Amino acid sequence: MVFRHLLRGRAQADAPGALRQARLYDLMSLVVFNRHRRRVYGRIVELSGAQPGDRVLDVGCGPGYLTALAAGAVASEGDAVGIDPSEPMIDRARQVRGHGNCSFELGKAEALTAPDASFDVVLSSLALHHGPEAARAKAISEMYRVLRPGGCAVVVDFRPPQGRLGQHLAGVLAGNDMRHNPIDRLAPMAQDAGFTSVTSGDLGFSLHYVRAYRPVSP
Repeated sequence: MVFRHLLRGRAQADAPGALRQARLYDLMSLVVFNRHRRRVYGRIVELSGAQPGDRVLDVGCGPGYLTALAAGAVASEGDAVGIDPSEPMIDRARQVRGHGNCSFELGKAEALTAPDASFDVVLSSLALHHGPEAARAKAISEMYRVLRPGGCAVVVDFRPPQGRLGQHLAGVLAGNDMRHNPIDRLAPMAQDAGFTSVTSGDLGFSLHYVRAYRPVSP
């Protein structure tokens, strides 16, 4: 049930009681990662190489935990912007974490409103599995577009379990979002979008990341 809430929280965010769902999603994230949430999400920021003065975009930010950590990494000279298509999620993020150099806006991953080459770092955590493959590819292309040359993107999502039993349990606990999440398509999508130096790895807690860079020159 915990994983079902964590994986489906954003998808249900426009249902009745959606602000309560956003709060619950925030709580479930804390429960799932236990005392390790800051370490895991901090590792995502570390992988991006975000430095003081950088501009960071967090795509599919949910309640904004990762956005806030990124804001801390870039310090007062930089800023971090989180976007999410769910108004209740953005409301929750603004209430809890929207201050100083950390801000939140409504927006869709596959149709970013940011100008070309306007961010040094783009992050996305546990968001892309909610959309079909074509939307994921479009979202990654949009991340490439808004990154400055030399900028880094880090995309994190759940790795589906292996074996029949694991897949069955994932289906019971989290539905098809996790059981059929084609995580291995992320790196090829990044390459197709124009990214280079594409690498991948695991963060624990069944989390897989892809890190990629926009070339300094075409």
